[in-house]
Amino acid sequence: MAAKGKQENVGSDEEEETVQTIPQRNISSIRNKILRNEAYKKLKKEKQKLKIEEKKKKRREAEASGEKEPPKKVPKTIESMRVYDETMVNPQDEEVMLDEATDELASYFNRETLPKLLITTCDRPGARTNKFCKELKKMLPNAEIKYRRGLDLKKIIPQAMERDFTDILVINEDRKEPNGLVITHLPEGPTAHFKLSNLKLSTEIKRPGGMSAHRPEVILNNFNTRLGHSVGRLLASLFPHDPQFDGRRVVTFHNQRDFVFVRHHRYVFRNNKKVGLQQLGPKFTLKLRSLQKGTFDSKYGEYEWIHKRHEMDASRRKFHL
Repeated sequence: MAAKGKQENVGSDEEEETVQTIPQRNISSIRNKILRNEAYKKLKKEKQKLKIEEKKKKRREAEASGEKEPPKKVPKTIESMRVYDETMVNPQDEEVMLDEATDELASYFNRETLPKLLITTCDRPGARTNKFCKELKKMLPNAEIKYRRGLDLKKIIPQAMERDFTDILVINEDRKEPNGLVITHLPEGPTAHFKLSNLKLSTEIKRPGGMSAHRPEVILNNFNTRLGHSVGRLLASLFPHDPQFDGRRVVTFHNQRDFVFVRHHRYVFRNNKKVGLQQLGPKFTLKLRSLQKGTFDSKYGEYEWIHKRHEMDASRRKFHL
């Protein structure tokens, strides 16, 4: 009888081992889509719980042994694996400061001139382009809108200089959708041509805030190369000096992977500790196509930089701004 009992115990142990080694059911084999999604969510939650428990266990073991907690692993991103660019500059470098003191935008940064902007469009613009121009006028202080009426841009430039405009902004469109922005700084340039995408007007933003007439604060992020430094200075020269912080307006130009994300926000003070941001609009994305010396001249202009897609976009980790 004893031997028989031993045999039964051995059999039960073998059954337990076989139960533990049975693999889990493959979720992809569930035919019902709703049940399959529920099973996947359940499995994902279980994995997340196990991951949190393992982290807590390691932390307790480290505290008990008196060792320091292992450093967090830094995730690999395209930005962190960026190919080294020899044109990366330090704004405090003496050579860079000397170049800035003598470039075309020096008069603005020396506070000798105040920006006065002329906003215009291509011929026969659509309704969406006109709305975008009106919102740009609200975002950019001291700006005026003038329609082209078939005039060539080369003829507009001398007329704008006579009326003391410092910059011309031209909004181009394709199929009634704004798709390009040309910025020409007067009287000596430079001229930048951007591709415009992902436009959202203030009426298309969820719960937008009211826009005041205060001068906004300007924030420039990640313009680290010589080219990026020039583009950042050109964008900054569109706004007047000495922002009025009472208005709580801020315009941000954030460069990431050579895409310039333009955002217009307002600070919202909920209490003494929490500060939020409320979108005002418009918001859009810019991609530099070319940077030209002097004013706009598509035929005989001297280009500092031109985006060559097939040559420059061969590596995803190579950025130019």
